[in-house]
Amino acid sequence: MSTLAIDVGGTKFSMAVFERGQMLDRASRATDREGGREWMLGQITGIARTWAPQYKFERCGIGFGGPVEFERQRIALSTHVGGWSDFDLPKYLEKQLGLLPLMDNDANAGALGEALYGAGRGFRPLFYMTLSTGIGGGIVPSGEIIYRGADSYAGELGHIVIQRDGPECLCGWHGCFERMCGGLWLERDHGKTAEELLRDPAFVARYVVNLAMGLKAAIMLLNPARIVIGGGISKAGDGLFVPLRAELRRQITTWSRARVDVVPAELGDDSVLYGAMALVEHAEIGN
Repeated sequence: MSTLAIDVGGTKFSMAVFERGQMLDRASRATDREGGREWMLGQITGIARTWAPQYKFERCGIGFGGPVEFERQRIALSTHVGGWSDFDLPKYLEKQLGLLPLMDNDANAGALGEALYGAGRGFRPLFYMTLSTGIGGGIVPSGEIIYRGADSYAGELGHIVIQRDGPECLCGWHGCFERMCGGLWLERDHGKTAEELLRDPAFVARYVVNLAMGLKAAIMLLNPARIVIGGGISKAGDGLFVPLRAELRRQITTWSRARVDVVPAELGDDSVLYGAMALVEHAEIGN
C-alpha cells in the first residue's frame, strides 16, 4: 500500500513514495519560475507516472508552499510562483493520477512530519517554522492534530511585522518577518545566497536579532514545548542556532519562564514529505 507525497516549494519541489512510514523512492527538481504552474504540473505528473508501474499508489498527500484553504482543498495563492491562486490541485491530480490527494500548506505538513517522525517527537505543543525562500509556521497542540484556526490561516508567522518602517514585503506591507529573514530577500538584499551569508559570524550576529523577534512572538503566544526550524536556512547548524538561542534568551520578557528549546529539523529536506505522507495516512482532518 504505497503513498505518494509531494512537496511544492518556492525554489524546488520534491516527491517521494512511502510504505508503512518508510521512504522507498524520492525525486527533487529546482523550480522553473518562468515555466510557472504548468511546468510544475507537468513535472509532477511525469514523475508520478514513471513511478506508477512499480508502485501502486493508494493515497497521495501534498504540502504546498503557500496558504491553503484546507476545508475547500484549494490553494489560496503562492507569493513566489505565479498561477496558483484559487487552484484546485487535488482535483487536477485526481484526473491525472486516478486518486484524490489531501493537501495542506507546507508549514503544517512540515510540522506534522517533525511531530511524528522527527525532532518534535514527544514535544507538545510543538511549533514548527519553515525558514527557506519564505517563512511559515505550523502548530501541533497535541497528538497528531494540526491547529489551522478558523479559516486555515493559523501559523502565518512570516507576515507579522517586526520592523514597522522596514522594506516592502511581497504581501504589500513593510518590515514583515519573512521580508527581513527569508532566503529570497537575503539574496536580493545582500547579493549572496543565505548559505554564503550564514558562514559569516558578523552577519549571523545581526541576522539573529530579527530572527529572534519573530520567534519571540511564537514563544510568548504559544509557550511551545519545542520549536523546530526546517527549510534550507536551518542547515546552517550551530553557527546559527547557538547565537539564536542566546538572542532569544536576551529578548524574552524577564518575568517569563517560558522555555527556549529551538532545534533544527531532524528530517532535513524531507520534513514536508513525511508530513504529507502522515497527513493522508493518518487521515488528519479538522482543526
